[in-house]
Amino acid sequence: MKAKYFYGYNIVAASFVIQGMSIGSLVTYGVFFKEFQSEFGWSRTMISGASALNYLVTGLCGILAGRLNDKIGPKMVISATGITLGLAFLLMSLLQEPWQLYLVYGVLVGIGISTTDIITLSAVARWFIKRRGMITGIVKMGTGFGQFAMPLLAAALISVYGWRHSYLSMAAANLVIILVAAQVLRRDPQGMGLLPNGDSHENLAALEGTTESGMTLRVALKTRQFWIMCVAWFSVFFCLLTIIVHIVPHARDLGLSPATAAGVLSTIGGVSLLGRIVMGMVNDRIGGKGSLILCFIVLLCGLVWLQVASTVWMLFLFAAIYGFAHGSFFTVVSPTIAELFGTLSHGVLFGIILFSGMVGGSVSPIMAGRIFDTTGSYQIAFIILIAIAAIGLALITLLKPLQKPKT
Repeated sequence: MKAKYFYGYNIVAASFVIQGMSIGSLVTYGVFFKEFQSEFGWSRTMISGASALNYLVTGLCGILAGRLNDKIGPKMVISATGITLGLAFLLMSLLQEPWQLYLVYGVLVGIGISTTDIITLSAVARWFIKRRGMITGIVKMGTGFGQFAMPLLAAALISVYGWRHSYLSMAAANLVIILVAAQVLRRDPQGMGLLPNGDSHENLAALEGTTESGMTLRVALKTRQFWIMCVAWFSVFFCLLTIIVHIVPHARDLGLSPATAAGVLSTIGGVSLLGRIVMGMVNDRIGGKGSLILCFIVLLCGLVWLQVASTVWMLFLFAAIYGFAHGSFFTVVSPTIAELFGTLSHGVLFGIILFSGMVGGSVSPIMAGRIFDTTGSYQIAFIILIAIAAIGLALITLLKPLQKPKT
């Protein structure tokens, strides 16, 4: 008998599209960096501050998004933030003053992006138990495609139509595409009378034994594992978001053309596709701890190489090494949380861990911008990233098989 089509694959497809559209648009901020400097004369510290606020708002709203997803499901939440994101990019095309940049990009875009990872990856964790890492990697490939295509597209649009019309195009695309994709999402298979992975059952009574398992938020907060993940994720985002915001300006400073500098950022996105799918499969085999150790090792190799990367080929090699690590981290985190704590409170736990990362991501771009404005170079900032990444690696080695504490 031919197996019925599993609705979970619709969840994967919709999540792929949402990831690519929203995060692909987000990472174009570095492409617009020099445009803001040229038109308004704003410093890199000031421009970086808006991205820092964005990450902080994303993290804060992500906790609420995770709780709402655990309670009411993803469709309404993603729809609301998709509208917010479209409106935010529309308003970005009208920028005139620094406070507008902080309000629109820092707050509204932050709200719009806040649900992307938490909602889609929590849904995937609930719909798939077998091959969870690989399926998560496939969804996160959407981000890789977005990170590859959107900076190149933004650079092309800017060169022809200017940066304001480029933001108008992103506004329309995000509004339509995310709203349509959101209508496909469902919180879990049990709500549709299905089992995870598309497993069959003889009758509806079989579903009674498939309730979600795992720790409550209160219990998870008492574990050392949870706080290790929070601090480690602070270090991850401290490094990753500095690179995403500043690598294009850094490449421009070294003499690369705007299109070539955008190509460095796109290479990060393109190679991250490989990291996402490879580490998704590796995670299924060796688990979250081993996978995260590998991710940190690759990240450190990339950051060390960045210290000496001064030519075009060296920057593109850095982008390849770093891109693999970037994609890997974002693929491994959700399955690792499910592995450590179960899926009962996956959304809110993911939200808090992601918020910890966003705190790091909100500090580091400002730090890098301030260091550049003071010294005329990113070298000290990049050395700090190496130290922070080493701390994250050391913390991950402390993870041990979780034992559920007494309540």
